[in-house]
Amino acid sequence: ETPINGLAYCVGSIDLKPLKLTKKSDFMQSFNLNLVSAAEIIKALADKLKQSKGSIVLFSTVAVKQGFPNHAIVSSAKGAVEGLTLALAAEFAPNIRVNCIAPGSIEFADVIWDQVKKNMPDMYAATLAGIPFGRMGLPEEVGSVAAFLMSAPAYWTTGQTIAVDGAQSL
Repeated sequence: ETPINGLAYCVGSIDLKPLKLTKKSDFMQSFNLNLVSAAEIIKALADKLKQSKGSIVLFSTVAVKQGFPNHAIVSSAKGAVEGLTLALAAEFAPNIRVNCIAPGSIEFADVIWDQVKKNMPDMYAATLAGIPFGRMGLPEEVGSVAAFLMSAPAYWTTGQTIAVDGAQSL
């Protein structure tokens, strides 16, 4: 049987709309994807992770601590992920480390930011203006922090939510 040394739950969603346009189903769908599914996969793998003294890395968003308009759905679900991180870090110590990364705005090579740049240049400019580093983050900048948290040198780190956001949360 193959040991499992780590789990990075990188699943996420971003459903942006003002609260007045949200439905209960929007929140339930986001919580199911971001929180409940994470808890279920962790539960399924906990014994194997315990055997290997493994690591779990979950993902949140800068929007939980910073607060952005139209982010009620994703911010509440990812805030719950941060709570799960703390609870499981306490529950699983010292056998499994559990940490969370809260990325800021990340420039993926996909159609989302391309569409924002093309169709909503003011929104893109406002997003950049809110990042003290003056640019979007890169996926590898977030990935390198996840790799560290999964590594042996990070053994003493658990229960943390680490912002990888170019100071966007400040």
